[in-house]
Amino acid sequence: MTVETILAAKGSEVVSIEPTADLVTAAKLLTARRIGALVVTDAGGRLVGILSERDIMRALAESAGAALQLPVAQVMTRNVVTCGVNDSIGSILKRMTAGKFRHMPVLDNQRLVGVVSIGDIGKQHMGILLDHVRQLDEYIDYISLMKL
Repeated sequence: MTVETILAAKGSEVVSIEPTADLVTAAKLLTARRIGALVVTDAGGRLVGILSERDIMRALAESAGAALQLPVAQVMTRNVVTCGVNDSIGSILKRMTAGKFRHMPVLDNQRLVGVVSIGDIGKQHMGILLDHVRQLDEYIDYISLMKL
């Protein structure tokens, strides 16, 4: 299973913010959209960073309330780990676990086409597991009928 499968199920909308926006704006956008990270893009729509709830909390811990006036560019993660649409879900999960992050922008030919989260991966895995359980139940029912 690939990242493309997840994007087909959840959609490819990317919620982004400009690096010059302040953290108050970012926090409000995260809250309004009920998401945990924003992709930071420049005026041309190119990926320049990612800002997570964790990044904001770190800034607040260091600068208290003054952090809310900081520009996103000052707090965001600049070295963004990305994936491609054809990457396997297993490889993405390993990279997220090793890097201790929960959101990964998806690129296709250097173009931003979506974001996957650890929750998206969990949901996809759960669907597969439930489908396997259903198939096993049907098989057991079939075997039971064959014995009659």
